[in-house]
Amino acid sequence: GYVGLVSGTCFADIGNQVYCVDKNISKINKLNSGISPIYEPGLNELIKKNYLAKRLIFTTNLKKAVNSSDIIFICVGTPSKKGSLKVDLSYVYKSVKEVISASRSKKIIVTKSTVPIGTGDEIDKIIKRKKRKNLEAISNPEFLREGEAIRDFIFPDRIVVGSNDKKSNRIMKNLYAPLISKGAHYINTSRRAAELIKYASNAFLATKISYINEIANLCEKVDVDIKDISLGMGTDQRIGERFLRAGPAYGGSCFPKDTRALIDTANLFKTNLSIVKTVVKSND
Repeated sequence: GYVGLVSGTCFADIGNQVYCVDKNISKINKLNSGISPIYEPGLNELIKKNYLAKRLIFTTNLKKAVNSSDIIFICVGTPSKKGSLKVDLSYVYKSVKEVISASRSKKIIVTKSTVPIGTGDEIDKIIKRKKRKNLEAISNPEFLREGEAIRDFIFPDRIVVGSNDKKSNRIMKNLYAPLISKGAHYINTSRRAAELIKYASNAFLATKISYINEIANLCEKVDVDIKDISLGMGTDQRIGERFLRAGPAYGGSCFPKDTRALIDTANLFKTNLSIVKTVVKSND
């Protein structure tokens, strides 16, 4: 998938040997022929470079990939359930079970996919039910924008790792050392906090988009250029200029799904997220 291919290629480019596993044989064959199934500026060149250097391996053989690796990233889709605020986590749990079955030694299982709070707890339960004490579940959410994904990976604002296990945290910090040396902030939190950071961040950005769009509606009524408003607001360092461009309602694969999933989590824990609810309504 998108997150897995970009992350795997970039991890290889900073010096790791990476196995990218997919059940889709056609997709793996294409990648082994140097053809990327997705378009992302600069990705094809990076794939070819690291494939030729034998740091990047594309395979359908999960068992070999898992047992040749120390860290396993789960990068599967987490779509919204039809007609619901809830997230479909079946792909995540199925992948975790397959990794556990394939694993023969100590591994760190990292959730890279965007998942609701408590998903890591459920993965822990799966690990315990399988009686595997040598597997550690942690959260490491991705913050990649389509079209800017490679730049976002190599020069991230922050790297968030949710783990209470000191050894796993040390291993993850070492993995990301080349990016930390370039100025990335490494943030170690609880696993639940890491899961929530991704949703909280996306909901806040969605709020900025909806807010400036509502101000743009007012500007049209009072004959004011919204670009002047965006500039005047954006130069305030407390607000910042990014995500203050008026335009169509937000869409894409993340904001609609993540704002609704955050509302569902709040409902589950009997908390009223009135601002996020209003953002969703305004955007609609």
